[in-house]
Amino acid sequence: MRGSDQKAGALFSYVDLDRRVRADHPLRVIRTIVNEVLADLSTDFEAMYAPGVGRPSIPPERLLRALLLQAFYGIRSERQIMERLDHDLLFRWFVGMGIDDPAWDQTTFSKNRDRLLAGDVAHRFLTAVMAHKRVKRLLSSDHFSVDGTMIEAWASMKSFKPKDGSGDPPAPGRNGEADFHGQSRSNDTHQSTTDPDARLLRKGRGKEAKLCFLGHALMENRNGLIVDACLTEATGHAERIAALHMIEPRAERPGRVTLAADKGYDTQDFVNELRAMNVTPHVAAKTKDSAIDGRTTRHAGYGVSQRIRKRIEEAFGWAKSAAGLRKTRHRGVARVGWQFTFTMAAYNLIRLPRLLADPA
Repeated sequence: MRGSDQKAGALFSYVDLDRRVRADHPLRVIRTIVNEVLADLSTDFEAMYAPGVGRPSIPPERLLRALLLQAFYGIRSERQIMERLDHDLLFRWFVGMGIDDPAWDQTTFSKNRDRLLAGDVAHRFLTAVMAHKRVKRLLSSDHFSVDGTMIEAWASMKSFKPKDGSGDPPAPGRNGEADFHGQSRSNDTHQSTTDPDARLLRKGRGKEAKLCFLGHALMENRNGLIVDACLTEATGHAERIAALHMIEPRAERPGRVTLAADKGYDTQDFVNELRAMNVTPHVAAKTKDSAIDGRTTRHAGYGVSQRIRKRIEEAFGWAKSAAGLRKTRHRGVARVGWQFTFTMAAYNLIRLPRLLADPA
C-alpha cells in the first residue's frame, strides 16, 4: 500500500539522540576518546575564563567538538556548521547538544572560538590525544618521519605591495586590475597588506609563486599518526629548523631514534645536528654532494624508513582535500598554526576507529 505524504503532527515527541546514532558508527569511538581528552584539559580551559565574571560562554568542549566536525566533513564556514547543528541530529549528538537546544549564532561562535585560538589549545589537544591510553600503544617511540607542506594564505597576490609604500595606488572596484609583468617582487622588498606574515614561495621550478605558510608534521612510523605539528613562515630553511625542534624532545629517550625525510633535508648541517642528538638521519640521499653515506644506507632499516616516510603525505592530502586546509581561513602565523595543528589532530582521530578495531 502506498504511504501517505500528508504530515501528521503529534502532541508529544521525545527524541533520544544516542539511539539515533547506529552502534557501529565511527564517531562513537572518536567521541569517547575526545570526551576523555577534553576532561583532562578541563583545568586548562578553566584558566582561560575569568570565574564568575560575565555571562556563561559556549562551553569550550562543545566548541572543539564542533570544530572537529568542521574538519571531518570539510565544512568551510562557521555559518554552514551552525546550519548543520540546527538540523543534523548526528552533529548535535557529537557536540553534546540536546534536541531542543538552539544552535549558536555565527558571530557568537566565532568570538568564543577566538578565545581558543589565542591559547595553545590545539597543541595541547594533539598531545593529549596521542597520550591517551588507547592511542599510546599504537605509537612508535623509535622511528619517525618529518615533512613540510605549503598552506596557501588568505591573501591575494594583489595585496603584495612594496614595503616602502612606493607601489601604485589600488585600482578602483572590489577586484581592480593589476599587471605584475616586468616587476621584481621578493619578500625582502614586498609584503602582503592583507596578511603580513605570509611569504612568497614557489614549490619548484616552473611553478607559480604563492603567498603561503609552511606546515610541518612529525609522524611516527608504526601506524602513520602525527605526533607533533607546527607552522612557520615560508622560508628556505624553515623545514629543517622545525624538524630539529620537533624531534629533539624524542631524542632524549634511551636508545637510537631514526628520522626519515626527503631530499630537501639532505644538508650537512641538518645531518650533523641529528647525529649530535643521537638521532640516525634516514634522509633520502641526493645524487650529488649528499651528506648521507654508507654508515646509514647499508642498513635494511634505511630502506624501510624511505618507504614509510611517504605516508606523511596522506595527512597533508587529507587536510587539504577533505578538511579545507588547501587555503587557510585565518591570517597570521599564530592563527593559521592553530588551525593546522588542530587539523592534524583531527586526521589522527578519523583513523583511530579502524586502528583500534584492528586485532593486530
